[in-house]
Amino acid sequence: MITALAPVRWFHEFGRPPRILGLDIARGLAILGMAGAHIGETEPFQWLDPATWTDLVHGRSSILFAVLAGISIALMTGRSTLPERERVPSIRLNLIGRGAVIFVIGLALEMLNTPIAVILTLYGLLYVAVIPFLRWRPWQLLAGAGVLALLGPALLAFLNAVMLNPYGSGIGFVLYGTYPITVWLALVLAGMALGRLNIGQLRTAVAALAIGVALMVVGYGLGGIGQAVGITGAVGGSSSAAELSSGAGSIIDGGSGSWAPPAGWEDYPQALAASDPLRAALTAVFAVDPHSGGTAEILGSGGFALTIIALCLLLSRPLRWVLLPLGALGSMPLTAYSAHVLSIMVVGGPGGFFSSNAFWAATAIGLLVITTLWAMFFGRGPLERLVGRGAAAMAAVPRR
Repeated sequence: MITALAPVRWFHEFGRPPRILGLDIARGLAILGMAGAHIGETEPFQWLDPATWTDLVHGRSSILFAVLAGISIALMTGRSTLPERERVPSIRLNLIGRGAVIFVIGLALEMLNTPIAVILTLYGLLYVAVIPFLRWRPWQLLAGAGVLALLGPALLAFLNAVMLNPYGSGIGFVLYGTYPITVWLALVLAGMALGRLNIGQLRTAVAALAIGVALMVVGYGLGGIGQAVGITGAVGGSSSAAELSSGAGSIIDGGSGSWAPPAGWEDYPQALAASDPLRAALTAVFAVDPHSGGTAEILGSGGFALTIIALCLLLSRPLRWVLLPLGALGSMPLTAYSAHVLSIMVVGGPGGFFSSNAFWAATAIGLLVITTLWAMFFGRGPLERLVGRGAAAMAAVPRR
């Protein structure tokens, strides 16, 4: 029931435990960053030129969103305590229902025919993909994320070259599209590990900050070495439509600049030589550009995401009142993301593309105001409620 005291109550109660305000703030930043990646006008990043720092939204915003998704999954399935075996069947069904609704919402957004590579369809899949890892301990989750990050990109690139760039709807969606599963599952598993480690505690945030900075140094250092010696490229089979202005490209050619179509056994040796599997695998290790899908990008941008999350956790208490609107935005990321995509279709028309920092700013202000007012008077976002109902319906015990 809406009352005049709702805003006062909200300012005092929103983001209090068991909710973790720092995570909502980080989600809010991820949403605004993805909006900037979609429609912002940015210059290539240079450390010494603050005017170019907005370029950091490319690639890193969606990676931040993925790590946060993993944290959310851990929090909803037991927080720092592994779920009991008796609860696992119900949790599985809950995640399947949640993933199915998110997947359908993603399809609906894709039907708007914007130039954005909508990430929600993959997110729906990830909610199902994490089911085998629900009872893994933090060190196991980190080990799995590490294996995927270190070996997954090179293995995918090698197989892609050996099989002469195979194609198909499943392959394009899961393995070689804008969001290859090796990259995003690694990030989600890392987020789950962080969510299992008492993420609300100060020492956990401080440790995450240190580890995040270290991963950035390693990942971006690895990418810098690759660029210095001329080993650059991407791992996926398509460029990022989600971030057209980032300039990230496709390397279905393994980074060699030539595409070798399947030609049967007779011409296979020549086609294989042209695809150069070893160079493709090596390129995948050093690839660091946004949406390149390389090991260097996963480590560097994953470390960047971890650093942002840690800073949000540390600053959420001393700057609580200032950051509450960001927290409100982050409390309903699915609704905010969908509203953003819809706004692009309304302004640009189906299939239309435009970039405008003014529209980016208007989007940010509009989302912050609307989500804050909604949170004050109505609580959960509308699409978040829909996802919750779908999950509950899937996990409900059938009536006899």
